[in-house]
Amino acid sequence: MIEVRYGSGPETISRLSTEELRATFLIEQLFAVDEMRLVYTHVDRMIIGGCRPVRKTVEFGEGAPIGTPYLLSYREMGIANLGGPGRIEVDGKSFDLASRDILYVGRGAQRLKLSSADAANPARFYVNSVPSQVDYPHRLITRDESKLLELGSDRNSNKRSLRMYIHPEVAPSALLLMGITDLAHGSAWNTMPPHLHERRMEAYVYFDLAPEDRVIHLMGRPEETRHLVVADGDAVLSPAWSIHMGAGTGPYAFVWGMTGENQEYTDVDPVPVATLR
Repeated sequence: MIEVRYGSGPETISRLSTEELRATFLIEQLFAVDEMRLVYTHVDRMIIGGCRPVRKTVEFGEGAPIGTPYLLSYREMGIANLGGPGRIEVDGKSFDLASRDILYVGRGAQRLKLSSADAANPARFYVNSVPSQVDYPHRLITRDESKLLELGSDRNSNKRSLRMYIHPEVAPSALLLMGITDLAHGSAWNTMPPHLHERRMEAYVYFDLAPEDRVIHLMGRPEETRHLVVADGDAVLSPAWSIHMGAGTGPYAFVWGMTGENQEYTDVDPVPVATLR
């Protein structure tokens, strides 16, 4: 089964309670043990998923819940490993993923098998999948093969390293973009300054947080912001009409995934912080 989220428009967000806001945009405790948890959002039809194979291999790929022969009959997928060493088998072909490697799985894949090399240090697989009408081959993108961008500054407490993995400059895809951002020691703010990109939605999963720490994820229209309090392993849906920025109470990292009308990473509309309400 796949959980379905229908999303919400900017005209309704002001009326949502804290619990309603979280139920609409926050996916808590995504990384289930020994099973794949999948969430289908009607926001650009992205599928988000997570699992931690500990005692057994996790298999998935059934398409019946979305009305297709296989889950990836007309979709592409990125799978990031955020834990210990793991293996992904796609229709009999195996890929070994170290921490912070990402596997691109092309359209038409039928069966996927996910496993950990060590049950005491299990892999933590995070999934983004979007519709595709183009065939690209499966490809493992290691951390060293990603494109590194150094952003932010110490003065603004937003110094960070952004790595592009599934991106036209690194590994091609139909519409999916995917990468990982790490905050520098002493920095707290991510994705600063805030911005909108009307032509693309985005999803995040926050990880490497201590159990006692949280990220305060700001969202909503610039003139009417809201916030989500996010724990380690929680994912956030960010529609195109919403800003997205956040600050953590301790060290953290996040995976960002995007889809929409284009793959232009710089196609954004910045929002001055002084105008936020």
